[in-house]
Amino acid sequence: MVAVLCVGLGGFIGSVGRYLLGLVPVEGDFPLMTFTVNFAGAVLIGAVFEAATEGSGLPDNAVLFLKTGVCGGFTTFSAFSLETLALLERGKYATGALYACGSVLACLAGVVIGRLAVRGVRAALTGSAAA
Repeated sequence: MVAVLCVGLGGFIGSVGRYLLGLVPVEGDFPLMTFTVNFAGAVLIGAVFEAATEGSGLPDNAVLFLKTGVCGGFTTFSAFSLETLALLERGKYATGALYACGSVLACLAGVVIGRLAVRGVRAALTGSAAA
């Protein structure tokens, strides 16, 4: 039951954060805020994944809270899919393709960035060159 509460609380925080960022006014056809949220979520989930590696001491419920809850509630792949389809249906093929491909590439890079950031912090804290 505690795990369910961790996921639910994290999902609430992630969803509210996503909603608030969605209120930021951005002009143009490119869904910039959804793109930004997806990238930020990718960085965060990469960092959480790396931080939760063996021997980290990060409790399982904290991982559930951050990875499944916060990241799951925050990232917006369903909104991304709907916005991509809307761009394509409006005949904005180049923007739709740029958005779809750019989102996937940026989010993959985000996961790598998050993991590398945690490795760097871990190395700095432990004083080792390779963490």
